[in-house]
Amino acid sequence: MNIQWYPGHMTKAKRAMKEDLKLIDLVIELVDARVPLSSRNPDIDDLGAGKARIVLLNKADLADEALNRRWAQWFTERGMHVVKIDARNKGTLKQIQAVVQEACKEKIERDRKRGILNRPIRAMVVGIPNVGKSTFINSFAGKACAKTGNKPGVTKGNQWIRLNKTLELLDTPGILWPKFEDQQVGLKLALIGSINDEILNRDELALELVNVLNRRYPSVLSERYQLENAGDCDTTQVLEQVARQRSCLAKGGELDLPKAARLLLDDFRSGRLGRITLEEPEIAQDKGEKNQDGKDVKR
Repeated sequence: MNIQWYPGHMTKAKRAMKEDLKLIDLVIELVDARVPLSSRNPDIDDLGAGKARIVLLNKADLADEALNRRWAQWFTERGMHVVKIDARNKGTLKQIQAVVQEACKEKIERDRKRGILNRPIRAMVVGIPNVGKSTFINSFAGKACAKTGNKPGVTKGNQWIRLNKTLELLDTPGILWPKFEDQQVGLKLALIGSINDEILNRDELALELVNVLNRRYPSVLSERYQLENAGDCDTTQVLEQVARQRSCLAKGGELDLPKAARLLLDDFRSGRLGRITLEEPEIAQDKGEKNQDGKDVKR
C-alpha cells in the first residue's frame, strides 16, 4: 500500500501555527502511545525549538505498558517532560498541571524577577490528526471547549481556551507532513485511524494488521477469535477464519471479507484486542522487558 494524505487545510494550519508560536511559552504535543514515533510530526521539533516541551502519551491504556515505560524514558532522554494519559479519563490528567509548572519554571522565574506575577502560561496543543487533542482539552478543562470526532480532520482552525488563571491553551488542527518517506510510518498511521479511511483499501490494511500482529503479538488473534494456528496461516487465511468465526457472511453464505476487515480494524483501534504497541524505541540500557505475551521485547 502506498499511503499519502495531506489535505490543503494542513498547509494553511502549519503557517498559522508558525505565527502563533511567537505567543507561546510551552508546546504540549500529543502522540499515540501505540505508535509514539510514527505519530510525531517531524516538523514540530523545528517549529517548537526553544520552547518548553511536554509530550503526552495518549491512549496509553491501549498500549503495551512495558513499552509505555520505555517510550517515556526515550522522550525524557531528549529533554521533554512526559505524561502517560487516556484523554477520556480525567483521573489520568491530574498530574499535568504540576508538570506544566515544572516545564515552565524558568519562564515563571524570569517573570518573577521582572515583577510580572500570575501571568498565565500560554501552551499550544499540537499533534497529528485523530490523536486526541480536542478530547484532551475538553477533559482537562472539564467542559466542551473543542469540537471532537472519531475521524481525522475535525479541528480546522486555531482556538484559544482559558483553563484557569495560570494556564491558557491553544487548540490547533491535526497536521501531517507532505510525504511519508517511510511507508511503514504511513501504514502505522492508517492502522490507528490518523489517515482518512475513505482513501484507504481497508481490506489490504486489515491484512497488513494481521501480518504485524502475528509478528509482534502472535497469540492475540487466536485468543480473540478462537482461531487455529493463526501464526502458521497466511494473512488472507487468517482473515477468512475471522470472518467464519464472527459470521461475516455475504449473500449465499459466502465469507464477507470486507466486513471481517472492518471488524478487525475496529477491534484493534478500540483496544478489544488487548494492549498493543506497534513500534519500540532504541534505548541502550533496556534489559529483560517483556511484552504482554511474555516474550522478550525486540531490540
